[in-house]
Amino acid sequence: MLTRLVSLLIFFSLSTIVAQKSKLSINQDRLENRIFELAKFGLQENGETERVAFSDADIEARNWVILTLKAQGLQVSVDYAGNIIGHRKGQNATKKVISFGSHIDRVPNGGNYDGCVGSMASLEVIETLNENNIMTKHPLEIIIFSNEEGGVMGSRAMSGHLSTKAFEVVNTTGFSMGEGIMRLGGDTKQIAKVARKKDDMAAFLELHIEQGGILDKENLDIGIVEGIVGLKWWDVVFTGFGNHAGTTPMNARQDALLAAAKFIVAVNEITNSFNGSQVGTVGRIKAEPGAPNVIPGKVITSLEIRDLSSDVIEKVFQAIKAKGEVIAAASNVNIEFLPLDTTAKPALTAVEIQKEIEIAASKLGYTFKYMPSGAGHDAQDIATIAPTGMIFVPSKDGISHSPKEFTSAEDMANGANVLLHTILALDKKLD
Repeated sequence: MLTRLVSLLIFFSLSTIVAQKSKLSINQDRLENRIFELAKFGLQENGETERVAFSDADIEARNWVILTLKAQGLQVSVDYAGNIIGHRKGQNATKKVISFGSHIDRVPNGGNYDGCVGSMASLEVIETLNENNIMTKHPLEIIIFSNEEGGVMGSRAMSGHLSTKAFEVVNTTGFSMGEGIMRLGGDTKQIAKVARKKDDMAAFLELHIEQGGILDKENLDIGIVEGIVGLKWWDVVFTGFGNHAGTTPMNARQDALLAAAKFIVAVNEITNSFNGSQVGTVGRIKAEPGAPNVIPGKVITSLEIRDLSSDVIEKVFQAIKAKGEVIAAASNVNIEFLPLDTTAKPALTAVEIQKEIEIAASKLGYTFKYMPSGAGHDAQDIATIAPTGMIFVPSKDGISHSPKEFTSAEDMANGANVLLHTILALDKKLD
């Protein structure tokens, strides 16, 4: 009789735990408030926030994140690439860690949600587990990656793909990547130690706003990411001859800016000439000497190409390069294509994690669809060393990299709940 009573008590206790986990939900208001709190770091007089990687605002926000993670009982460290890592012990220290996170740095004139939603939702997952006294079997790890927007710096270092050549790349703060690593508490001389071995992690998950308009247009709650596009960047340098704008005849000019303008149009035409969903963009242009009465003698433009196929990226680039050389020759200027070390290879997410995200979304009553990611993410590099999954939530009107970027509190909470329950499911199923 006593044995039967003990068995019943154990059964009801386990049933209570299972029921508790199935009803687990993050705190929507707290998540939104943290997004607003984070937005204060770099707040400008116009009410918008500027927080490019390596800036003072970035450093202040990172310090706030570190203190917030420590307040949740996490063991917090900063690795040699400047990644912030918060570690939560599991029941079994021999099991591989389940990692999740995103970034808090922003593009110039960006919004409050890109990267920040995934980062604050990851913190919310930890706080929800703490409040409910749930200890996972696996150790858990929040990663706030450094300088995602300026070339996925932290995640490339962690995957072993950050070369020392990348240290020379300068962002809008005026600091190079190498200088930025040191500002964030890293160490360029020991960057190789950041790289993790393949399958050191049991899994990696990243929650992110879609940054496109598909979910919003189709009124869907969750995007299950099947793969992340690859991207390559170049500086394209046109060198002509700077001369007096008033005394140099039109037919005797070596106008670098005119050639660059024709090139920009060609990028759009050539990219559209290929079948598929590839994209090509010129987003930055600098003319020298930059005076109204001087013919530009030198122009530097950016070139970015993205696709899920590395082969397609290369084919589009070769076509653009060939056309650029024709334009340069006709304009009597030189052209150079200088590859930048910000390349990200296409990455497919793990099918088994996709399925767990779907199960979690279904159980929570959320609508969803499988979709590719047109934007690059930290998950892209981590996918080369660990089974990886990505969860998208809607971006209002598909706007991102803009102060008008917006994701509702409800949509953020939906994504955070899917993240929470996917982590718990993986914790149960993975070795």
